[in-house]
Amino acid sequence: MAEKEKGSSEQEFQVKDRRRFTGDGERRPTPEGPSSAGQAHGAPEGSSPDRSSQTAGRGEDTRKDKDPESRSAPPRDLPEVNFSTFIFSLSSSTLIHLGLVPDPATGKHTVDLPLAKQTIDILNMLKEKTRGNLTQDESKLMENLVYDLKMRYVEAVKKHPAS
Repeated sequence: MAEKEKGSSEQEFQVKDRRRFTGDGERRPTPEGPSSAGQAHGAPEGSSPDRSSQTAGRGEDTRKDKDPESRSAPPRDLPEVNFSTFIFSLSSSTLIHLGLVPDPATGKHTVDLPLAKQTIDILNMLKEKTRGNLTQDESKLMENLVYDLKMRYVEAVKKHPAS
């Protein structure tokens, strides 16, 4: 009886390489069709895998908010996410907190000096932690942005000492 339980609890499995590129960087051919998609993900033959399991191995985004019917806002062209756009994003939020740029959600100029200081501190920390790992342009950008935001913060503190 122990052998029977042991045999039934063990399931055979097969490891299949689903990476999209070979070790040389060449793109692997992707199997097409629902039957091969089910097999690539370990589904038993004859089963019909759902959409999420078919797309999971191909790098497609399966979140519902990406589905055209469930989107509430029209698609926007967003800039490529790289170090510079990330830094610009943080500096933009600092300008909003300093009251120099209107809040995009409310359209109002509001001053929140503690949040502005925190974001400047985050940028300064990133500058220190990435020292030696940035391109010359990225390094100059960080240096100039942090300096400019610190100067603007000092000016804002002089205008709003109680904030």
